[in-house]
Amino acid sequence: MDDFWAMGGYAAYVWSSYGIAAVVLLGNIFGPLIAHRRIARRIKNEEFDD
Repeated sequence: MDDFWAMGGYAAYVWSSYGIAAVVLLGNIFGPLIAHRRIARRIKNEEFDD
């Protein structure tokens, strides 16, 4: 099992690439959601400013 976690001596590269990929995927999920909420809030506030 230790060999699996060590990845044949390349563990730092393998696990860091998994971490970076996870951060990018989470950014691709939550980035648009946050932007959508911000834009929807801005549009809602503009409707009542008249």
